[in-house]
Amino acid sequence: MTPVLMGVDIGTSSTKGCLTDATGRVLRQAECPHTTSMPQPGWFEHDADAIWWDDFVTICRELLPAGGAVPSAVCVSGIGPCLLPTRADGSPLRPAILYGIDTRASQEIDDLNRILGAEAVLARGGSPLTSQAIGPKLLWLHHREPSVWQDCRRFFMASSYVVHRLTGAYVLDHHSASQCNPLYDLQGQSWAGDWAELIAPGLELPRLCSPLETAGQVTASAAATTGLPAGTPVMAGTIDAWAEAVSVEVREPGDLMVMYGTTMFLVQVAAAAQPSTHLWLTRGVLPDQLTVAAGMATSGALTAWFRDLTGQGFDALFEAAAAVPPGAAGLLALPYFAGERTPLFDPWARGVIAGLTLAHGRGHVLRALLEATAFGVRHNLEAMEEVAGRPSRVAAVGGGTKGEVWLQIVSDVTGMDQDVHRESVGASYGDAWMAAVGLGSIGQTEAWNPVVTTVRADAVRHEAYDSLYGLYRRLYVQTADIVHELARDWPTAQQA
Repeated sequence: MTPVLMGVDIGTSSTKGCLTDATGRVLRQAECPHTTSMPQPGWFEHDADAIWWDDFVTICRELLPAGGAVPSAVCVSGIGPCLLPTRADGSPLRPAILYGIDTRASQEIDDLNRILGAEAVLARGGSPLTSQAIGPKLLWLHHREPSVWQDCRRFFMASSYVVHRLTGAYVLDHHSASQCNPLYDLQGQSWAGDWAELIAPGLELPRLCSPLETAGQVTASAAATTGLPAGTPVMAGTIDAWAEAVSVEVREPGDLMVMYGTTMFLVQVAAAAQPSTHLWLTRGVLPDQLTVAAGMATSGALTAWFRDLTGQGFDALFEAAAAVPPGAAGLLALPYFAGERTPLFDPWARGVIAGLTLAHGRGHVLRALLEATAFGVRHNLEAMEEVAGRPSRVAAVGGGTKGEVWLQIVSDVTGMDQDVHRESVGASYGDAWMAAVGLGSIGQTEAWNPVVTTVRADAVRHEAYDSLYGLYRRLYVQTADIVHELARDWPTAQQA
């Protein structure tokens, strides 16, 4: 009998799941929306039981109807890096603190850079300390919530918590661990025990394993709750963007994923790479693999904002933007409506639309916003090329791939072709692939999700965009002081 694989991804605003066969054919899909709590400005949290676990159970019930296909293996990915402090038995002590959008530990970042040395942190962990890192958030918990810290013995991320609920295992995959800066030694592929004890004394660190490794089997009690057969293998899983990368076969050195979602995320597999203060250098999904990653704070969020602002549907807006020539008739935008992550790491950056006249309409403004996201991708690609070389293949994935206009603009601005694969389900599809590999049903290099089209860069338009890109870079520099002052006077926007 052909194995059936189950992948589930816990996102910021919804949990998605799919069942596939061992050839990559999607059999069923399900989605469960949820909300993110923002108890204070700059704080973003999830209730691990009410969202991570309950969503997983709901997805199981939708994917596993009575008499339907029974999974041969399960893999889970999720938002990350996150911090869920628990007791020794794995019961949560407070809501989980989310990834880089949660900026509460800014003081602890400064403290750790001073104590450990920013250069030493970069050399050992591969990435600078930012709001993305787990170490400062652990220190924040230690200092700011001592009653919670007193009972804290373990910590989980979204994927590892569901794995624990399913199997009882306390594990974390190497990629997720490499985002626990400065608790992980990138080259040694091990916990940095001395720094971990300094930051989180007494905390039991999880066993490290490959995302493809079987972490355990579904227990009888978890089987009764989820409907999964007891004894089903559960892979360790990883953070969602890396699961999304393998979903479009980004596995070999030189392969690059561009994820078009609410935010834009880029992951490039590197044969070798140097740590950079502008990017994240991490372990990959496959053993001994390095990846360089970049993340913009907005992308699809801009188009949704503009849709809501104008009251127009996406189809009409994108049709209007497609009718506008490159350059948006003299409009130039900065996409930093929620601050910016890489390569600026500037939480106080803000959006700018320059060059407006009374002759500009909706199509011009949306075109300028789409071009701004493409300029942001180019900025990140240049930073990535400095440390890992120019990518040899680019794969596009995510909801934004359904719009030809946006894809073409990014290719024209960057000068790079983009492959679009048959399945754009996303991270849950990558989870199913990891389950198949972990089970031994397919090999790590086998084709699973074929390319169906390639968006080609237009040389003429690329040349036209070169001068605009130079202006884009100058616009940030020349407006930064003003928007920083505005952001500090009116700190109402989400920070990167």
